[in-house]
Amino acid sequence: MKLFLREHLLLIMIQLCQFVMIPLLFWLDGYRGFSVSMYAIFLSLVILMAYLIYQYMRRRSFYHRLQNRMETLDASLETTERTPISEALDQLLSAQYHLYQEELQNAEDRQDEHLLFMDRWVHQMKTPLSVIELTAQTLDEPESSSIREETERMRNGLNTVLYMARLRTIAEDFHIKPVMLVKLVHEVNQENKRFYIRNEVYPQVKEDKPGITVETDEKWLFFLVTQLVQNAVNYSAGKTKRLVLSLYERAGEAVLEVQDFGIGIPLVDQKRVFNKFFTGENGRKHRESTGMGLYLVKEVAERLEHRIELESEVGVGTTVRIIFSKTQNLTSM
Repeated sequence: MKLFLREHLLLIMIQLCQFVMIPLLFWLDGYRGFSVSMYAIFLSLVILMAYLIYQYMRRRSFYHRLQNRMETLDASLETTERTPISEALDQLLSAQYHLYQEELQNAEDRQDEHLLFMDRWVHQMKTPLSVIELTAQTLDEPESSSIREETERMRNGLNTVLYMARLRTIAEDFHIKPVMLVKLVHEVNQENKRFYIRNEVYPQVKEDKPGITVETDEKWLFFLVTQLVQNAVNYSAGKTKRLVLSLYERAGEAVLEVQDFGIGIPLVDQKRVFNKFFTGENGRKHRESTGMGLYLVKEVAERLEHRIELESEVGVGTTVRIIFSKTQNLTSM
């Protein structure tokens, strides 16, 4: 209604001016029939109101469409009444819709091409890294350990890039199946054995209930736990030599907990640690921090429909939990 009145505001103002001017002209010409003038004004007003009501009722759907937000893109292809201006609007929206779809498809094609390039590049870089590691084994210490330490950092960085590139199409990469948590934790520890030794932080596995099994994607869960473990070690090295990975049930839900006893996270940073590229106060002290690890953990966990809990105290340590819902906890069924 507001849009309709705004469109016809000039017409209404002109009509009101005529209601005043015509009787005024008659009066200036010497005509003193006031009642006849009022009757003429009344008839003109009735005709104007009838015209406005007719126009509004005839084009109500048109104004409604202009004023209300479209819920979906496909709504732009809907038609209104068969009037020239409505048909012109429908044609414009249809043309804009197809242009948008074309631009969107081009953007997706470019992004897919970029992701394919990143995926292949990461895999190509892993080959020379493996060769460098094999060559380093033939060298004397400490040169051998130093080279392998750097290649391991490069490998972790490449894996982060790879998983980040795959995040957009993560749903297409899922393979949900039963996964025994203790087995996966041992595999993560085995994969990071040299990382533990180099930083002199050693994991301890606690399993309150043997054989806890959950329904998830094994590869992506392996990535989540690896990220949490590496974060815990990085911020514990030099302060403690202990890291605890606990597996237990809580209110019917399975919990995988990674607890370190390192420097902890300041309270002001705890709500933002899962934000993209956020490094916080600790990140400024550890310049290798990229701010992507916990962001990826949060994003992947949400897509797997797992929950993430974080508790931390400065100088005491940090605890991060991956929580599997009752429907995902196959042990309790």
